[in-house]
Amino acid sequence: MSVSLRVLYFASLRQARGVASESVLSSATDLAGLYRELDAAHALRWPQPQLRVAVDGAFARWDAPLREGSEVAFIPPVSGG
Repeated sequence: MSVSLRVLYFASLRQARGVASESVLSSATDLAGLYRELDAAHALRWPQPQLRVAVDGAFARWDAPLREGSEVAFIPPVSGG
């Protein structure tokens, strides 16, 4: 079974993917699986343990299940000054 999601990319992930957001159809069962699918398809270049993930505006665990219609954000580490 596949779920339809909105995926947001931030910082260098946005540059790697070439878009800020997209709608995706995923057969993954959790957020880690979704990232693996997207990384395999688009060479996102960040190891999953170095990223944060948020669902519908709240940080989430990588093993959280995907929910139809959710907005998923992948957030790489950022530096500030």
